[in-house]
Amino acid sequence: MGIADYFKPVDTMTPGEVRQFLDRHKPDDYNLVDVRQPKEYERGHIPGSRLIPVAELPGRLAELDPKKPTIAY
Repeated sequence: MGIADYFKPVDTMTPGEVRQFLDRHKPDDYNLVDVRQPKEYERGHIPGSRLIPVAELPGRLAELDPKKPTIAY
């Protein structure tokens, strides 16, 4: 990933749009990533989400399927 990749616009979704997306797709069709800290994740998270704290994302991108849409929260 080059520096220009950090400046590409990304799509955003409202919580309602995310819920609709999750309801319409199978869990295997997307990456759902919780970027909060472990204690926050333990207090509650969207079922099926994967915990990858934001500070760890650069080193853990290989864990995500680049062919699937990714929802991070």
